[in-house]
Amino acid sequence: MIQKILIIIGVFFILVGLLYPFLKDLGLGRLPGDIVIKKENSSFYFPIVTCIVVSIVVSLILMFFRK
Repeated sequence: MIQKILIIIGVFFILVGLLYPFLKDLGLGRLPGDIVIKKENSSFYFPIVTCIVVSIVVSLILMFFRK
């Protein structure tokens, strides 16, 4: 069971790595609601909405795999 999950996660990372140039154009990581604070010498970025969207998508995909 664990081996199957690790293989699926590995394949997922490979696919994300291969599709990264195309995924970058979708705007993930710069959604409205993501927190960006820029100061003079530093900046802070927390993609809260992006994390929620990715979490929902991954949860839905895993739900379909379990059935």
